[in-house]
Amino acid sequence: MNGLFITIEGPDGAGKTSVIEELYPRLQLEATRKIVKTREPGGVKIAEKIRKIILDPRNEEMDERTEALLYAAARRQHLIEVVLPALNAGHIVICDRFVDSSLAYQGAGRRIGIPEIARINEFATEGTTPDFTLYLDVDSDTGLRRIQENRAHQYDRLDSEGLEFHQRVRHAYLKLAEENPVRIHKIDARMGLQEVVESSYSAIVESYPAYFKSI
Repeated sequence: MNGLFITIEGPDGAGKTSVIEELYPRLQLEATRKIVKTREPGGVKIAEKIRKIILDPRNEEMDERTEALLYAAARRQHLIEVVLPALNAGHIVICDRFVDSSLAYQGAGRRIGIPEIARINEFATEGTTPDFTLYLDVDSDTGLRRIQENRAHQYDRLDSEGLEFHQRVRHAYLKLAEENPVRIHKIDARMGLQEVVESSYSAIVESYPAYFKSI
């Protein structure tokens, strides 16, 4: 593979979707290669169907391990259909969430265990790892407040979890960032949207100047 695999992570309420929507066209203008923007769970037909099952608020009876396996299954299909072909073609892939999300949400949030979730995803991805990860960090109180403010527009099964769940998720993300300082770049997502976008843009183009014209 000679492409560039970038993932964007963060707890609920960090503003990932808004940041990606602003960041993507800016990167497109400067990139020397095609950029493929995608998301998890989803990105392809089968994975999008799995996404609906996972996030449906009506599926309250879903077992934690079932949830973890469904995420891994969706990830595998998305990887095979979108991510790996794009990377093999030399493109830049920007993906909203990847394995780090499962480690944080199912490993820590659901208390299944990070090593256990890592093993499931090692099988699903055959060891595929992002080249660079932007972690948008926001404290759980702020994140939950943002979720409530946007509840009329988007609200899923994970959003309904309480403060302690979201705190476990955030602490796991912070630990992952501490353990992977080269790959994971932390950004304070409490800032305004444009400040977060600017910081994200600078972090990417300065880390990979060969892929962008302005550096």
